[in-house]
Amino acid sequence: MGEQFNTRWPARLHVVTGKGGTGKTTVAAALALGLAAGGRRTLLVEVESRQGIAQLFEVEPLPYQELRIARVEGGGEVRALAVDPEEALLEYLDMFYHLGAAGRALRKVGAIDFATTIAPGLRDVLLTGKVKEATTRAHEGRRAYDAVVLDAPPTGRIGRFLNVTAETAKLAKVGPIKKQSDSVASLLRSPITTVHVVTLLEEMPVQETLDALGELASLNISLGRIIVNSARPALLTGGKVTKAELKRGLTEAGLPADAATVNGLAAEAKAYLTRRELEESLRGELAESGRPVVELPLLPGGIDRAALYELAAALMRA
Repeated sequence: MGEQFNTRWPARLHVVTGKGGTGKTTVAAALALGLAAGGRRTLLVEVESRQGIAQLFEVEPLPYQELRIARVEGGGEVRALAVDPEEALLEYLDMFYHLGAAGRALRKVGAIDFATTIAPGLRDVLLTGKVKEATTRAHEGRRAYDAVVLDAPPTGRIGRFLNVTAETAKLAKVGPIKKQSDSVASLLRSPITTVHVVTLLEEMPVQETLDALGELASLNISLGRIIVNSARPALLTGGKVTKAELKRGLTEAGLPADAATVNGLAAEAKAYLTRRELEESLRGELAESGRPVVELPLLPGGIDRAALYELAAALMRA
C-alpha cells in the first residue's frame, strides 16, 4: 500500500482528544471511516481500556490485536486495536531485552502492574510507543496503514500523555526506555502527526478545548481542527418571537392557540434564543483560537453504524 494521504486531512497520525462526554470516541471512529475512503486502510486505536470502539461498532471486545471492524465503499477498510499496557510491556520486554517466557512470568507475580502503577510515565510510553510502531510500520517499502487515528485520553490529561520525553526523564536518562521515548516524541512533534480537539458548544468543554490548545502549542505539538460535535441546527431566524406571532402561526396551521399553549411555546422560544446566543458567543471564542473549526450535526436518532458513516462524510467534506 503506497502513500495515499487525504489532501484535506494530510497527516498520517491523527490524535483525537476532548473533554469527557463530548463524543471524542465517536468522532475518532468517524474520522477513521472517512480516511479509509478510496481504498485506503486506516487503524483506529484506543488506549483507555474502555472498549469504546467495540461498543460503537457492535463487535466483541477488542483483543491486543489489529482486527478489521469495517469495510468502506471503494475497497477501504478500518482495523482497530485496543492497546493494553500489560501486553505492551511484555512486547517491549521481549523486543528490547529478549525476555520472552521470562517476561510473561512477570505477570504471574504482579510485577507488570507494579511497574506501570509506580511509574505512570512508563505506561504512557508503552501506549504511545505501540501507536508509533503501527504508524511507521512498513513492509516491502510500503506503509501498513495510510492513516492511524488515536482515540486519546481527554483534554485534562492529553498534554502529559503526549509529552513522553518529560515523563520518562523521571524514569531513565539512558537506555532503551529513553531511546523509545525520544523516538515517540520525535514522531509526535513531526509534520505527520496532528491533534484534533472535540468539543460541544458548552462553556466547560470550550474552555477545556482552548486550554488544551494552548498547552499542546507550548509542547510544539501540531494542532489540527477543532471539531464541534452535536451542533444543533438554527430553528429560529429572528431575534425575538412574540406571542402574537406564535398565536397567528398556530391558527394558520390549524393547531390549538389557547393562552396556555402560546405561553408554553413563548417560554421555549425564549430559552432557545438564549442558548443560541451563548452558542454564537462560544463559536466566536473558538474562532479566535485561529484553528479551523468543523461542525458535526446533532443526530437525534443516536449513534449507530449508519450514523458513523454520516459523520465520516461530514468530516471529509470539511
